[in-house]
Amino acid sequence: MKTILITGSTDGIGKLTALKLAKEGHDIYLQGRNEAKLNSAISELKEASKNQNIKGYVADFSDLLAVKQMASDIKNDLPKLDILINNAGVLKTKDTFAKNGLDYRMVVNYLAPYLLTQSILPILEKGNHTRIVNLSSAAQSKVQKGVLTGDATVNSSESYAQSKLALTMWSFSFAKNHPNIITLAVNPGSLLNTKMANEAYGQHWSPADKGADILYDLAVSERHKTQSGTYFDNDKGMYANAHPDAYNTDKINALLTLTESIISS
Repeated sequence: MKTILITGSTDGIGKLTALKLAKEGHDIYLQGRNEAKLNSAISELKEASKNQNIKGYVADFSDLLAVKQMASDIKNDLPKLDILINNAGVLKTKDTFAKNGLDYRMVVNYLAPYLLTQSILPILEKGNHTRIVNLSSAAQSKVQKGVLTGDATVNSSESYAQSKLALTMWSFSFAKNHPNIITLAVNPGSLLNTKMANEAYGQHWSPADKGADILYDLAVSERHKTQSGTYFDNDKGMYANAHPDAYNTDKINALLTLTESIISS
């Protein structure tokens, strides 16, 4: 049985993926920013899956200090982690900036999963055939330095697309630097029937299960174990090319250098 952490798993495709994996008897750890909602999701999944090995962490991913604290708690609690699904994400928010002055979407969608993953690397390296699944998007847009540092403002859709490209660029770099960890980026499907899509667009094209099914598959199926450092486009149902910048070593290095300076400041 695997030890699995899924961020952003109190609703949407994160929660559906957790249920599918919990039904197989794995040890599941959820993450949510609201304690009551997290506890409710844990209770619901335990009952639905007949699996009592479901726990959770409360952390607001718009607050990097909270992410650091969660990483510290995970390292204290778990000897190893086999699967990490960086699913937490946000598009529409009432605030443009998080409390640290950084773009809200950049923090939640990119900096938080980056910081979490790098911080718990020791237990990921102890995992059994470890996999990381990073939630990208069909929306990927050239990362602007000012948007990353919080010095420039763009609309929410644009900063979302930039955050998802940043995550994809880092995924490919991480895969290269950690060959013993299978690292995959995925567009789970455009306009799935989730709270995020419905709040942003007021409509959906596909059921949320479409996204949960591919996350489950990427996390455990043997057919993906040779695909580390690639991008799966679930709109097409196949591996595909991400944005060209995701293959540009100079741009990736510049992004990661800037990311480290932001994280450590």
